[in-house]
Amino acid sequence: MEILIKIIVGIIVLAVICLILYNAIKSASKKKIERLEREAFEILENAKKEAEAIKKESILEAKEEVHKLRNDLDKECRERRNEVQRLERRIIQREETLDKKSDFLEKKEESLNKRLQEINDLEASVQELYAKRREELERISAMTSEEAKEILLSEVKREITHETAMMIKDVEARAKEEAEKKAREIITTAIQRCAADHVSESTVHVVALPNDEMKGRIIGREGRNIRTLETLTGVDVIIDDTPEAVILSSFDPVRREIAKIALEKLIVDGRIHPARIEEMVERATKDVENDIKEEGEQATLEVGVHGVHPEIIKLLGRLKYRTSYGQNVLKHSIEVAYLAGIMASELGLDVNLAKRAGLLHDIGKVATKEDEGRHAVIGGDLAKKYGESPIVANAIAAHHGDVEMLTLEAVLVQAADAISAARPGARRETLEAYIKRLEKLEEIANSYEGVEKSYAIQAGREIRIMVKPDQLDDAGIVELARDLSKSIEQNLEYPGQIKINVIRETRAVDYAK
Repeated sequence: MEILIKIIVGIIVLAVICLILYNAIKSASKKKIERLEREAFEILENAKKEAEAIKKESILEAKEEVHKLRNDLDKECRERRNEVQRLERRIIQREETLDKKSDFLEKKEESLNKRLQEINDLEASVQELYAKRREELERISAMTSEEAKEILLSEVKREITHETAMMIKDVEARAKEEAEKKAREIITTAIQRCAADHVSESTVHVVALPNDEMKGRIIGREGRNIRTLETLTGVDVIIDDTPEAVILSSFDPVRREIAKIALEKLIVDGRIHPARIEEMVERATKDVENDIKEEGEQATLEVGVHGVHPEIIKLLGRLKYRTSYGQNVLKHSIEVAYLAGIMASELGLDVNLAKRAGLLHDIGKVATKEDEGRHAVIGGDLAKKYGESPIVANAIAAHHGDVEMLTLEAVLVQAADAISAARPGARRETLEAYIKRLEKLEEIANSYEGVEKSYAIQAGREIRIMVKPDQLDDAGIVELARDLSKSIEQNLEYPGQIKINVIRETRAVDYAK
């Protein structure tokens, strides 16, 4: 019983303690809630105050911005208004100016119309006076106007001819004086050539046949084989009575070589028909192209010239198939390179540049048909195109005097070219062609009135003419030399140049006794 009472008392005490703790916790929570509510209220009040301040500040900034924009707009409007006013004033001034000009032009037009009418009236009176004067002159002179015109023109022509001859004489005298100053820098090519009698040698190939029956196979049924070969190669195939031989004729040495190789392969193969001909021509073309490249490379290696553009190497190789008056142009170019290099070494100049220019000096001879002009100038342009130095390009272009020589290397290349062409055995010309050319030269000179004698000298490089002094004066010989040079250019085929030397001489002879 006592234990039960203790339990009950403990429970009551525990209950009391719990109640006290509850009340204490409740009071503390209530105080904390009140404190938090006060803090929240304070935060809210502070936020409201800050928001109000930000709002006021933003409103002020917006007002200031609006005020600024309004001022800028007003300023721009004022400027636009002023500009419009200025433009209006200019337009008004221009209109006033145009009105004044219009009035002035109207007055000017009226004045011009009056003046034109006066001129027309004056012209009519002048024509009338001219007709009367012409009739009076014809009556006094007993000649028509056409007869008088012919006499006047003949007199004027005679005076002009004399003045022209004197002018030409003065120009030639000045040119000779300048030539004397540059004589040490100029070397001219003096080897006279004529290709007339060597065309057959340099433009044909003879292909040997195993027998004459092969001619029929080359011709083919109704000539289809020979037509195919001629069409593909551009070469004339000549089949005549020559035993066991066929002639290939063409002015293009490369085409002629292709046709020769193709025909020789066809003869060896024995199968001759259009398809086989086309195949062999294609193979021959590749063979010739490879040979051209190899020959060009071999020439550069032989001379010691490096870094040459591949296209220039091909042009060098094509020179192998070209001859100039019996001289192979590729061998001639190599020889010119050696000669130019030797002379450059002796003079202390750039040996490599001299060799390079000497080797490439004739590449213009194998240029395409689209390139028009003299081969020296074409060669110089090709050298520039493929990256050669200006010194080399000038030496190539100037080696025949077509352009001015700017360097001593150019002079050496011209001299080496002349030496290579002029050395004994370099070029050939038959005696008959040589004599015919000299006779034709003298015949042209003797055809002019006043010429007493003429002599072709220096292997046809100069024509010396003696004139009759009583028929031609000093001005007349200048005109004769001029006319004779034009006649030779038109009627005679020759490379290089021909000097025309006209001599007028008056002699007085007496004897002392």
